Amino acid sequence: MQIAQQEAQRHVLAITVDNESGILAKIAGLFTARGYNIDSLTVADITEDHAVSRITIVTNGPPAVIDQIHAQLDRLVPVHKVVDLTEEGPHVERELALVKVAGTGDKRVEALRLADIFRARPVDTTTESFIFEITGPPEKVDSFIALMRELGLVEVGRTGIVGMMRGAQGA
Repeated sequence: MQIAQQEAQRHVLAITVDNESGILAKIAGLFTARGYNIDSLTVADITEDHAVSRITIVTNGPPAVIDQIHAQLDRLVPVHKVVDLTEEGPHVERELALVKVAGTGDKRVEALRLADIFRARPVDTTTESFIFEITGPPEKVDSFIALMRELGLVEVGRTGIVGMMRGAQGA
């Protein structure tokens, strides 16, 4: 008898929770206890009275594992809603990165040229380095960073992915 392996798929989960201490630890613990990996995690307060936050988690797994994650998140008391943006349909994903590049001469000119092509904005400049701010889909950020490696990449800081459903409806 042969057991069929299901291919892992990338999923973006938007989780609306009460903004209380320990909720992030509970959610991260849920993933850790079951051996699930979190590829990206972002958290933001989304209400004026600071009562509710939105957690965006990017994870990978076969459909059965993603369904199990969804069900277990739904069972946590401070969780209001779990939406799998990947399953719901068209959505927008963005990420912000700060990329520090050091170099002089031709490498400096090339870094500026590539930054212009990628619409990365210099937010700090010295005679020996730049810090670029770039936003966009994760693939765009990855490509920019890969090109900067050849030109003197020093450091990268990334926010993680945030996502939202397209259209007038909220998640």
